[in-house]
Amino acid sequence: MALDIQHTFLERFLRYVQIDTQSDSDSKTIPSTEKQKNLGKILVEELKEIGLSDAHLDEYGYIYATIPANTDKANVPVICFCSHMDTSPDCSGKDVKPIIHRNYDGSDIVLPDDPTVVLRPKDHPNLKEQIGNDIITASGATLLGADNKAGLAEIMDAANYFMTNPKARHGKIRILFTPDEEIGRGVDKVDMEKLGADYGYTVDGEKLGSLEDETFSADAVTIDIRGVSIHPGFAKGKLESALKIASEIVAGLPKGRLSPETTEGKEGFIHPISISGGAELAKIEFIIRDFTDEMLESHENILRDIMNEVLTHYPNSRAEFKVTEQYRNMKKVLDQYPQVVDNAMEAMRRAGVAPLPSSIRGGTDGSRLSFMGLPCPNIFAGEHAFHSREEWVSVQDMEKAVETIVQLAMVWEERA
Repeated sequence: MALDIQHTFLERFLRYVQIDTQSDSDSKTIPSTEKQKNLGKILVEELKEIGLSDAHLDEYGYIYATIPANTDKANVPVICFCSHMDTSPDCSGKDVKPIIHRNYDGSDIVLPDDPTVVLRPKDHPNLKEQIGNDIITASGATLLGADNKAGLAEIMDAANYFMTNPKARHGKIRILFTPDEEIGRGVDKVDMEKLGADYGYTVDGEKLGSLEDETFSADAVTIDIRGVSIHPGFAKGKLESALKIASEIVAGLPKGRLSPETTEGKEGFIHPISISGGAELAKIEFIIRDFTDEMLESHENILRDIMNEVLTHYPNSRAEFKVTEQYRNMKKVLDQYPQVVDNAMEAMRRAGVAPLPSSIRGGTDGSRLSFMGLPCPNIFAGEHAFHSREEWVSVQDMEKAVETIVQLAMVWEERA
């Protein structure tokens, strides 16, 4: 059926991005920053205004809400739509000033608060597909926050449509908004029993039509080094600097391969993200990524071998190699439920969007949710150049994302 949606996403999005919700990986609290709840409280009130009477924000900063089923069919699966409220710690999200560039003409976009920040089509090829559309950016001093406030606004708009258009048939729909996705903790405290969904979709993808059913598998590796410290004036033959050992391990990584800057497609990497310490104690933190668990283990073995080789030159020093699982490739789960992706592709086609199945060189909340019992691919929200001051989103792409969400719920009802 053709949809006549009286869209609300644009007004919502412009308000949401002006609320600072940056997460903090150094924080031990849940959520990592209390300010994420500032947006959470607003979202709950708006959900209740739409008519979702059970909407609530829990102590950990998660929002749960229900769009009741309006179908006579008893066997329609419960579908969840999920987006995250936090923005990346990589770039300031304070005092965001969104700008709408109407009827984009294909030229460079110079951002007024810092004219050195320029969106050039040669650097952002997807801009070439947006001529005639309306582009939203920040002012050049901050990120925009389309990652993932575009998804929030789109889900809210779809919820508003369903609550005002009872003829659009659908099963029970659960809404989940999460904190701390950007620091890898987005589903740490999700109550799966309370959520009560059968299948889910994160709305956190990039290009129009993108449908991501495969992610990296991810581990974190920490190497804790204990060297031998002594006064440098009396150090000959005795000093074994933990900081030098750490530096040699990083310097020993493969050149020209196995790094983020030298890989693409299905290639994985070993990436040092932090080095700290002094002569006696030092620490290196890495993230390890690949699409298969076997290659993930292979990369970790390469790193362990480098560490052991360096230590042969420091006989009185020791190092502990610790691996922490972060998430796994959701394709392992999604391949068991092909209807989840098939229905998303059909919904896009009905919305007039060409589906673009792809893999993510990263992860989403859906990666972990899939292994927690909620098969959950990622569909486009229209966000581009996220985590940077060049972040942008297209109003027309956001409109299509809303239509896709609505059509998706209706496809599940129709095919039940």
